[in-house]
Amino acid sequence: MLKRTFPSPEALRRFPFGLADIALILGTLVLIGLIARVGAGTLVSFVPPDVVPGVSLNPRHLPYYAASSTLRMFIALFWSTLFTLIYGYVAAKSRRAERVLIPLLDILQSVPVLGFLSITVTGFIALFPGSLLGLEAASIFAIFTSQVWNMTFSFYQSLKMVPTELDEAARLYRLSLWQRFTKLEVPTAMIGLIWNAMMSFGGGWFFVAASEAISVLNQKYTLPGIGSYVAAAIAAQNLPALGWAFLTIAVVILLVDQLFWRPLIAWSDKFRLEQSSAAEAPNSWLFDLFKAARLPRLIRRALTPVGETINSLLSSLTPQRPPLPVGKNQQVVGDRLYNLALLVVIGALVVTGLHFILITVGLGEVFKTFVLGLVTLGRVVVLLVVATLIWTPIGVAIGFNPRLSRLLQPVVQFLASFPANFIFPFATLFFIRSHISINWGSIFLMSLGAQWYILFNSISGAMSIPTDLREMAADIGLRGWRLWRKLIIPGIFSAWVTGGITATGGAWNASIIAEVVAWGQTTLTATGLGAYIAKATEVGDWPRITLGIGMMSLYVVGLNRVLWRQLYQLAETKYHL
Repeated sequence: MLKRTFPSPEALRRFPFGLADIALILGTLVLIGLIARVGAGTLVSFVPPDVVPGVSLNPRHLPYYAASSTLRMFIALFWSTLFTLIYGYVAAKSRRAERVLIPLLDILQSVPVLGFLSITVTGFIALFPGSLLGLEAASIFAIFTSQVWNMTFSFYQSLKMVPTELDEAARLYRLSLWQRFTKLEVPTAMIGLIWNAMMSFGGGWFFVAASEAISVLNQKYTLPGIGSYVAAAIAAQNLPALGWAFLTIAVVILLVDQLFWRPLIAWSDKFRLEQSSAAEAPNSWLFDLFKAARLPRLIRRALTPVGETINSLLSSLTPQRPPLPVGKNQQVVGDRLYNLALLVVIGALVVTGLHFILITVGLGEVFKTFVLGLVTLGRVVVLLVVATLIWTPIGVAIGFNPRLSRLLQPVVQFLASFPANFIFPFATLFFIRSHISINWGSIFLMSLGAQWYILFNSISGAMSIPTDLREMAADIGLRGWRLWRKLIIPGIFSAWVTGGITATGGAWNASIIAEVVAWGQTTLTATGLGAYIAKATEVGDWPRITLGIGMMSLYVVGLNRVLWRQLYQLAETKYHL
């Protein structure tokens, strides 16, 4: 009689890998294969104007185009996260650096994506001669600029709002700067950072078309991707192709939500500041698969000694040091010298810019762009007020109710991630046939890309309010407006400020695309600063590009200085958990 050779159930239970591990290994291999296949496309020749890539409207190419665009988005997200952690930390920890980096962040946020493309495309192409890699780098950099500012503001705000008792505990236990960063500051900021990264990633889709179908300085460059596919379909007035693009981007957004964002949200729930376990934790089938698999635990166990060594080394290099005693007079003198140096640098830049603008376009053009900026500012203000009234209550409801969050989070993520400019052709047709002025219609188009910053920050702010505070409010009978005034508004105020400042920045950026829309040979142009910059960029008019971007930066920075900085200070001093 033959003996049984297959393993017994007891042996199977002792086997180091299970079905979950096999699923993870297969999924990882498929992902690596897709990245290799798409990445190979960046190594083709690119010698404009003779050898340039093209885009076919055949729907069978859409999976490759969608994968290419998604890979660019994730590469940009990686660099955005790295920039956020470094820039936000330095700005929050150094009083003098903060006075330079935060206004600089205001300016960078106000520079339109088309402005970055105008400056960087030629340089990146020259950096990688004969290769498509230069154009890829320019596209990724443009997407990076559409993602990073919102994330940086969120992380900076979170570092400034670390709960007082946790800050005191870190000082009491004499945590090193590295330990404080990894054990306190990043975990405290994690929920807000992930939700803002999700919003930034969704906002990045808005500029995919502009970063893949590039038209700057009288030159046109095209990268294979779903954004350039949509641009080609609009130019050809091909409604079936647009329909296929809609379907493809919808599938991509749902896959990214299920395979990336939802597991991250489920994982980040452990960073909630809770003293009560009443809240229902978000879940994810992929996160559950990771927890059920043995391979991740084995890898983590094998890498633990390396991680501990690195942590010990970085902790020894960043000990907690008491602040150096500095005399009041010495500090005043140092601040005055620092302010003087800043004024000299800023003055030199302003004089150089004004000289360039005045000798090329004249003072009359400056007043013209100022008036156009007022028109666009009016659209931004209307958008901000309406978005706050509509989306803040919805965001709080989602953040307070885990079941509602589980139900609506994919819907919200889909709506926020769906590229609003993909809807522009249909909106343009509607405006044309309904005889609606683009001067009013552009507010709606701008809101499609900017309103989600308010919603996502309201959700993250509501989720960060400890459950025990919400339970206490319910126990003492707070309802309606009293609940909002005593708990919800103070709890979400700092997150709303972050959402407001990034929504206004996003709205200014979106105005460049929303104030000039086209369908085939028909173009609708609104009166505003965004349309002015778009036209100057298209024809390569450097003086007017510089003037338009400078004026937009002036409006954004001025609004941030007058309004948003004051609200940030109010959040730090009064509405601080």
